[in-house]
Amino acid sequence: MESVQATKQRFEIIGNDPKLNRAIEKAIQVAPTDISVLVTGESGVGKESIPKIIHALSHRKHGKYIAVNCGAIPEGTIDSELFGHEKGAFTGATSTREGYFEVADGGTIFLDEVGELPLTTQVRLLRVLENGEFIKVGSSQVQKTNVRIVAATNVKMADAIAKGKFREDLYYRLSTVDIHLPPLRERNDDIHLLFRKFAADFGHKYKMPPIRLEEQAVQLLVRYRWGGNIRQLRNIAEQISVLETTRDISAATLNSYLPPAEGSSNLPSVISDKKSDSDFSTEREILYKVLFDMKNDLNDLKKLTLELMKDGGAKVQEDHPGLIRKIYGGENEDEFDFEQAHAVSLIPVPGRGTSGNNAQKAPPLTTNHEEDYDFAETVEEEEPLRLEQKEIEMIKKALQRNKGKRKAAANELGISERTLYRKIKQFDLE
Repeated sequence: MESVQATKQRFEIIGNDPKLNRAIEKAIQVAPTDISVLVTGESGVGKESIPKIIHALSHRKHGKYIAVNCGAIPEGTIDSELFGHEKGAFTGATSTREGYFEVADGGTIFLDEVGELPLTTQVRLLRVLENGEFIKVGSSQVQKTNVRIVAATNVKMADAIAKGKFREDLYYRLSTVDIHLPPLRERNDDIHLLFRKFAADFGHKYKMPPIRLEEQAVQLLVRYRWGGNIRQLRNIAEQISVLETTRDISAATLNSYLPPAEGSSNLPSVISDKKSDSDFSTEREILYKVLFDMKNDLNDLKKLTLELMKDGGAKVQEDHPGLIRKIYGGENEDEFDFEQAHAVSLIPVPGRGTSGNNAQKAPPLTTNHEEDYDFAETVEEEEPLRLEQKEIEMIKKALQRNKGKRKAAANELGISERTLYRKIKQFDLE
């Protein structure tokens, strides 16, 4: 069995991190078998090296090795690319085409970004993994293939499965052996080694002396988070090699090429004026409450007014004192003016022919829906209800009931305390 060090030299892998060495060791051990392998890790960590090692050290090394970027193939054509198609299977299929699984028979297929596969393609792939069978697009004939599958992804598969974007049974078939490559920020001792290797390569490529980092620049290089991992490090080394005339690179020069890393700034965070999704959600909730309350109040108003028209104000005052107080205001019976409420109920309705003494006589109750609609419209004109006023009223009452305690008032209203503070400031309710 080939050693880890010999394998790294053969495939030009730089680094001595224990996690990296363990990943290469697992690739060497699994290579002689035919079991499927799933390589995981962030984008840019070098996942494409692992399937090359597995293929080169396997008994399939003389067969074909095909690397497929699943995320780069359109959803409408990926089945044709992987499994082939028959002539006339779809528009533009002018001839029969062999897919990758047919071409790579006896070899290895590397499915990069396998987490991006459409669900329909995942079903076809599962069949290949289970019994080596596939069907071309537009065909009914089952074909056999003997292919070793190595897949890679930077997607968190547990989340993708939970969201229904990836089949759980396919995941377990692919990940018979799971090889994880660590991100570059967890390989501190390897970062400068890789940079020096890239600097030497680009110096040779562009026929100029390789760049060198000063001590403080090395410390900055190691402390940086490297969200793009090895790919980002390589790009930075190439930019500096081409653009800088001085070959000794200071920390200030290096820092000018490094984009701000997320979470790396020591500056105070700035609170954005933009509203978050949670703010919009809580505002929607309180608006819904206001609208429902307005609808209920309007229904109660219709009910009371119609009863006043039918039975006369005195009887309704006796039967529905609570309902009257709810609509016309007042906390208790002593504060409520029944005469004023009765006077409001006897306001003549335009278009009904009520004028002079006739205004004191309630018209007969009608079942004509058109007339009821006219009356409802008139009530809305006499008693306009503004959404903002209703919202202010709800906030004031909640603060009164909770004796000015904003946290308790926010809980009662079903909104966040932050949103309540903003509303108090907005409506000048201090």
